[in-house]
Amino acid sequence: MSKIGRKPITIPENVTVEINHKIVVRGPLGELTQKLPKAIKVEKKENILVVLAEKEDKQTKSFHGLMRSLIANMIEGVTTGFKKHLELIGIGYRANLSGEKLVLSIGFSHPVEIKPIEGVDFAVSENKITVSGINKELVGRIAAEIRTTRPPDAYKGKGIRYEGEVVKLKPGKAAKAGVGVATGG
Repeated sequence: MSKIGRKPITIPENVTVEINHKIVVRGPLGELTQKLPKAIKVEKKENILVVLAEKEDKQTKSFHGLMRSLIANMIEGVTTGFKKHLELIGIGYRANLSGEKLVLSIGFSHPVEIKPIEGVDFAVSENKITVSGINKELVGRIAAEIRTTRPPDAYKGKGIRYEGEVVKLKPGKAAKAGVGVATGG
């Protein structure tokens, strides 16, 4: 049995859970659905969910922990939601909202437009972008797509990075060759 899969999940009062061949979680922020693998069973006892594995093979054990984590994330998503914060580092780098689209001016000859997927929202303040939603996977994927439009540069550190991300800068050519005046004969 998976260590993570054995942990019970507590259901808050304002959340309802339906279990068939899929699990449906409804809360104050919305509704999420997840299909259950054949060898995984979910039991509901009052306000506690228990994820059970019907087999003991390697794949079922891995699905056991995965499904428990996914269900816990679904419950957290419909109650509090998820957020990822990104920072724009660089002179002239800007982010704006045009309707629901995120428009980035990040040193290219054209502005980059990113359309939100249903269930994901953008917020911009100064040079910070906040990606929020109820589905943890979607929020993380959209934040990663935004970051890949202009990842941090290895020499100057300019680009888009996660809030609090540390970028180790490489030394430039002058540091490699040794700083000094060339001596001629």
